[in-house]
Amino acid sequence: MIRNALYLCCLTAVLATILVFHSCDSVTTKPDVSTYTNKFYPTSKPCTRWWWFATEIKKPDIKHQLDWAKDHNFGGVEIAWVYPLYRYQRMYETKYNRYYPKDTTAQKWLSPEWSEMVEYTKLYADSIGLACDFTFGSAWPVAGSNLDEKYGTKIYGDSSFRQTLTFSWAWPDTQLVINHLDAAAFEKFAEPIAPALESALQGSKSALFTDSWEIKLNDKYKIWTDGFGETFEEAFGYDLRPYMDQGIDSFPDARYDYMLHLDKYVTEGFYKPYVEKCKELGAWSRVQCLAAPTDVMSTYGLVDIPETEALLNNPNYSRIVSSAACLADKQIVSSETFTCMYGFPSTYLRKEQTADLKMVADALFAEGVNHHFYHGMPYNPQGSDTIEFFATTYFGPGGSLTEELPAFNNYMAQVSGQMQRGKTYSDIAVYIPYEDGVMKGALPEERRRVWVWGEYELRYAYTSEETKGYHPIWINRDFLDLAYLKNGKLEIGAATFTSLYVDVKYLDIRALKRIYDLAKEGLAVVFKNKVSQPGKNKSQNFEAMQNDLLALPNVSPDMSNIVQHKPLLKGDILPSYWARELDDGSLLLFLAQLSAQEVVYPVYSGDSYMASADTINLTITYNDKSIQEQVIFKPYQSVLLNISKEGKLTYLDINFIPKDPIIRPKEEQRMYF
Repeated sequence: MIRNALYLCCLTAVLATILVFHSCDSVTTKPDVSTYTNKFYPTSKPCTRWWWFATEIKKPDIKHQLDWAKDHNFGGVEIAWVYPLYRYQRMYETKYNRYYPKDTTAQKWLSPEWSEMVEYTKLYADSIGLACDFTFGSAWPVAGSNLDEKYGTKIYGDSSFRQTLTFSWAWPDTQLVINHLDAAAFEKFAEPIAPALESALQGSKSALFTDSWEIKLNDKYKIWTDGFGETFEEAFGYDLRPYMDQGIDSFPDARYDYMLHLDKYVTEGFYKPYVEKCKELGAWSRVQCLAAPTDVMSTYGLVDIPETEALLNNPNYSRIVSSAACLADKQIVSSETFTCMYGFPSTYLRKEQTADLKMVADALFAEGVNHHFYHGMPYNPQGSDTIEFFATTYFGPGGSLTEELPAFNNYMAQVSGQMQRGKTYSDIAVYIPYEDGVMKGALPEERRRVWVWGEYELRYAYTSEETKGYHPIWINRDFLDLAYLKNGKLEIGAATFTSLYVDVKYLDIRALKRIYDLAKEGLAVVFKNKVSQPGKNKSQNFEAMQNDLLALPNVSPDMSNIVQHKPLLKGDILPSYWARELDDGSLLLFLAQLSAQEVVYPVYSGDSYMASADTINLTITYNDKSIQEQVIFKPYQSVLLNISKEGKLTYLDINFIPKDPIIRPKEEQRMYF
C-alpha cells in the first residue's frame, strides 16, 4: 500500500496529534456550508436514492422518512420505483431472514392514486427544503408495459429476441425494454409516464434520472434496428451484414465502423430525445451514460447533470464524466455513490463503516465529482426498518451508519459545496483512447462483469503518470472539433489548455486532421507515437498527414520539449487531487487521503484504517508562483487548500473524524462477475 511505501521512502510519518508545519503565509479557515449555491439543488448536502417498492405508500410514512432524511443532513432524495418485495422472497428469506408477504394494497403503477402519493412527496419535500428527483420509469434499463414488440430491443440475426424487465413496480407484468436506436420507442415509452409525473414536477425544479446502459452488447448480442444495414452502407460504402454473419468481433475495422454508426443511432434515438423530453416537462436531465455504445464524453456533454457511478465502477472512470462536464461547461458532476462497494450484491449490509465510505467519497472528489446521490435508502413504514434493497449500501434507520450520518453528510456538503464553485482548472488536455477501446473489442475475462464487456466502455482508462501533476483533462474528437486556438492556447467551454497530449494506438482520421490543423495554428502537441487509422475505409492521406504533423516544431513525443512550464503539483508522491479556479483568481485544491488512490471495486471492510498520519512534500505552482509545502494527512483526513493569485496558501477546515473501522476477512466479500 502507498502508506507503507511512504515509510520505505523515508518520508516523515507522524502521529495525528503532531501539528502540521505550513508555510508562513498559511492559515486555517472554516468554510460556511450555508453559502454554497448551485442552480440545480437547494443545498450541496448529499442526496440519496430512495427505493419505493411496489407496496402501499402512505403519506404519514413519506413525511416521517423525509423528516428523518432532513434530520440526518441529507439534501434531497431521488425516488426509484422498483419491484414488490415478495418478488425476491426466497432470496430475502434465505440471505437476510426477511419475510415479505404478497401486498395487494399497492397503488397501481402510474395510477391516479400513485400520482397522488408522488405529488404529496414532492410538495412535502419542497416544504422542508429537500430536493426531490425521480427516476424516469421503473427500475432500469428503460422499459414499459405499453410497448408493442416493434418498439423493443433488437439484435442482429434473431428476430425473436426480446429483452424484458422483471423487477419493476409493475411485476408480475413483464415490461419490454425499449429499442434505444428508435426515437419513436422512447416517445411511446414516455407517453404514460409524463402525465403521471406532471403534478409532481410542479414547484421546485426536479431532475429526471436514467441509469447506466444495461442493454445486451457483447460477442453474442449485436444491437440492430430496422434500416440500420441500409443506412450503414450509405455511410460507409459497404455491406456490413456479411461481417455480422461471420462474427464482427473477428473484424476490428468493421466493428469500428459499426460502433460509429451505432453511436449516431443511440444518440439520436435515445439520449437527445431524453434530454428534450426532460426539458419539455420542465425538468433537468440527470443521466449516467456509462457503457453506452457511444463516445461517452460527447454523450455526457448533452445532458444537464452528467452522473458517474461508484463503486461497482472504479473511481477513475469519473474523470471521463467530469472532463466532459468541464468541456461542456456543466457546473455539477453527480455520482451514484457507494453502490455495492463491499461486493455484489450486499456484502456487509447494515455493517458498513463510515471511514470506508469517506475514503471512497474522497477518491471521487479527487476525480471531479461534486454532488452525491447515495445508493441508498429503502422506503420503510414508520416504526419499521426491516425493508432493504439487496444491492446497496444501507442508509436508513437502524443501519450501522446512522449515528455518524449527520456529521459525515456535513463533511460531504462542505467539500461538495466548495468543489461546485468556480470552474475546473485546466492545463493539459489528454486525448481519450476511445478508438483504441473500440478496436480492442472485448475486455479480458478477469475484467468483465455483468453488463461489462467491451474495452470501448473505457472503465480502465487512466491518464499517464507524466501528466498527473498537470491536472490532466480528457478530450475527444467531438470536443476538439468545438475547440479553437486563442493566443496559442486551446479553448473550449470554460477550459483553456496549454497543450494537447496524445498517447494512443489508433486515431480517427477526422481527429488526426483536427489535431494537425490546430498544430499548424501553433498548438503545442505531445504526440507519443505513430498511430494507425481505424475503420475499413483507409485514407491514402492518413500517413502523409501524420508525417506532416510530426514534422512541425511544436509537435514532439518528448513532453519536456513541449511542456516547459512547471506542473501544478510536483513531489515524490502525488495524491489524487482535483482543482477548481474561483472567480477571484484563487485556486481550490482538494488533496485526497493517500489511501483513496488505491480504491478499486470491491473495498474490503476496514481498508481505510489508519493508525498514524501520512506526510508528503509538495511543490504547488499556481499563477507562476511556487509554494513549498509539507502536507500532513491526519488519519482519515483529506486536505482542502485555497491558493490566492498572489501565492498565499490557506487551509480550509474540512475535518471529520470517523470511528476506526473494523478490519474483516477479505474472503467473505464477493466480486460482481
